[in-house]
Amino acid sequence: MGMLNNAWLVLGLIGQTVFSGRFLLQWLYSEYKQRSVIPLAFWYASIIGALLLLCYACYKKDPVFIVAQASGLLIYLRNLQMRRRDRKDPAVEPESSGLAS
Repeated sequence: MGMLNNAWLVLGLIGQTVFSGRFLLQWLYSEYKQRSVIPLAFWYASIIGALLLLCYACYKKDPVFIVAQASGLLIYLRNLQMRRRDRKDPAVEPESSGLAS
């Protein structure tokens, strides 16, 4: 059982690393673009991190953690859906896919 607990702990740590790393990704991408932008990879990292953390939260049976990750996951999926819709719509300006400061 100890080995299984360690595997879940590693999964949780990987999820948190991916989830936190999305901010570093956004910062570096914004520096590259010389303006505040949220890259598509930010939303994918958000989804992957949230899914991993949701699995860990379910294993821990922590309702607060489960609700937080599940609700965040819905928001990240919706943002990704809107980004894809904007790319298909030629009437949408290119700036709308990121956040300009």
